[in-house]
Amino acid sequence: MYTEARWSELGEFLKACRAQLSPRTVGLPETGTRRRVPGLRREEVAHLVGISTHAYARLEQGRAPVPRTVLAALVRALHLDDAQRDRLFELAAGGVREPRRRPAQKAHPQLLRLLDELTTSPALVIGRHLDILAWNPTAAALLTDFDEIPAKKRNYARLMFTDPAFRELCLDWRTNARTCVTQLRMEAARHPGDPDLAALVGELSVADADFRRWWAGRQMNALRTGTGRLRHPVVGDLTLDWDSLTCTADPAQNLLVATAEPGTPSHDGLLFLASWTADPEQPA
Repeated sequence: MYTEARWSELGEFLKACRAQLSPRTVGLPETGTRRRVPGLRREEVAHLVGISTHAYARLEQGRAPVPRTVLAALVRALHLDDAQRDRLFELAAGGVREPRRRPAQKAHPQLLRLLDELTTSPALVIGRHLDILAWNPTAAALLTDFDEIPAKKRNYARLMFTDPAFRELCLDWRTNARTCVTQLRMEAARHPGDPDLAALVGELSVADADFRRWWAGRQMNALRTGTGRLRHPVVGDLTLDWDSLTCTADPAQNLLVATAEPGTPSHDGLLFLASWTADPEQPA
């Protein structure tokens, strides 16, 4: 059966999606009357989807299951991208058991072996909720001293939104931060009502206005690879390519690896950080 938590999230997601659109963007005529709320009205979405306004209202209120044909029509009507489409289908999925607290995470041995082999490339093992499960010395030298953070607080999104030094380090902070929000929202769709995730979202919503606004929005930045810029206090500005590799034995865990183009100042900076961690007595 459908859970109340999932229906609530589905309704909020649909409302957020239609709030970001105007009649003009979806090919509907402007009525000329002032709108009390931004975006499309329920009856306009219903018209685009090909169902009655009453039937669409029942979807937003969590009072009716959603056929796949209607989901496909919603994707087209609301101009959803691939990540948003996936979230819509996950939220509409049935047969979800009531949420329960899941066991503590430990980095998978396969990922730990890979981590040991990576010496000059910063690498992290990221688990559920963007928890940081393991890292190599170069990652600590580049990002932060993870050993100084209590194990239950080691979370990439928490660092991104609550650590001022981490925010200054990331020159592309907004892009990185929005990607974190997307990852958490997609996980919330897969595991509605997860108590640990709900606690994290509540904490970050209180701590940061950007997180609060983006969590309520519809934009999704589902990136698996990309390029980021950092301003490190020791080696200066770095441009790094990063990739996320999913563990086949435990798909909830990913190895996040950063590299730099050989022969560039960024590559030299990573080599310096790697040698620095290998010889802690070397002066900065």
